Amino acid sequence: MAKKKKINKDDKKLIRSINSNVRSSVRKLNPILKGIVGKKVDMAIRDLQFSEKRITRDIRKTLNSAIANAENNFQYDIDKLIVKEAYCGKKIIMKRFRPRAKGRAAPILKPYSSVTIILSEKKKMEAHGSKS
Repeated sequence: MAKKKKINKDDKKLIRSINSNVRSSVRKLNPILKGIVGKKVDMAIRDLQFSEKRITRDIRKTLNSAIANAENNFQYDIDKLIVKEAYCGKKIIMKRFRPRAKGRAAPILKPYSSVTIILSEKKKMEAHGSKS
């Protein structure tokens, strides 16, 4: 029996975008995704734009999709959006073989991943107490 997922009130304010077939390994994606978590979306896009990694193009597309979802579906102000979560998971691994010397074959593994980016609206911080 599967557990039923409880829906919090905060979950309604989250915007999600999933790119299910990214042609890269999880090991290469994780450092890039950890670098954009907690940043404003315009800062995250700029960081991805000036990165030298090939895979940042696909991550930027996923982030832009999440921003479009927030703007069109939920009417959020894109200046207040931050990247709350960004994670990836393993998908299929295509296996290919390359001929080598003396009649041998060497495997080539072509991994795929899924990238999930969750945005939320930045709340105004309230001051508690006063500093003197």
